Amino acid sequence: MRVRPGEVSLAHHGVLFLDELPEFQPQVLDGLRQPMESGEAVIARANQRVSFPARFQLVAAMNPCRCGKATEPGFTCPRMPNPRCMADYQAKISGPLIDRMDMVIEVPAVSAADLILPAPTEGSAEMAARVAAARARQAQRYGGRGLAIGLNAHAPPALLDEVAVPDPAGLALLRDAADAMRLTARAYHRVLKLARTIADLDAAPTVRRVHLAEAISYRGSTDRVRAAA
Repeated sequence: MRVRPGEVSLAHHGVLFLDELPEFQPQVLDGLRQPMESGEAVIARANQRVSFPARFQLVAAMNPCRCGKATEPGFTCPRMPNPRCMADYQAKISGPLIDRMDMVIEVPAVSAADLILPAPTEGSAEMAARVAAARARQAQRYGGRGLAIGLNAHAPPALLDEVAVPDPAGLALLRDAADAMRLTARAYHRVLKLARTIADLDAAPTVRRVHLAEAISYRGSTDRVRAAA
């Protein structure tokens, strides 16, 4: 049997977008865990073991429940109470997979009032320039150390403890959040990576409390999904 690369390898150095995440089979979703950690997809068969590159960025979207209306004001689920309906649906995403996600953000529905608001002061072109500058800072940071990695996302924990040392106020916040949110070691280092990236977007040489506060806020929704799981 000929082994061929799958979607995670085809998305190498790109984006893998999964819409309606809970509708995928659980074993398919849990199969993402190892490539997300190692950057490679390993396929083992009876007589062969093949490894494909799989350094991708996972972007996923999902509704709060199967019908997508559980959070709408005045809506009552005909099958069960809204919180239980949401929990049952979100439980299809395993806790270990959620733990490997840097950001879990709730996006409310766009209303007519939102559509008439003035355009944001920072447009796509300005944001793209800021992202490019942040990536250049990261490449310089790791290239100066003679490392093959070029992004905070690829930094191992030991190196991250050197390049993303928070200021005293930030460290205190991180410790409190780790205890209150029961962060795993993996989640702890993902918060540090995200905070270091937010600091790079601000052109800040050090990770401050404000950067950590923003990074931690992006994990707020993971607690609810993990509890459902």
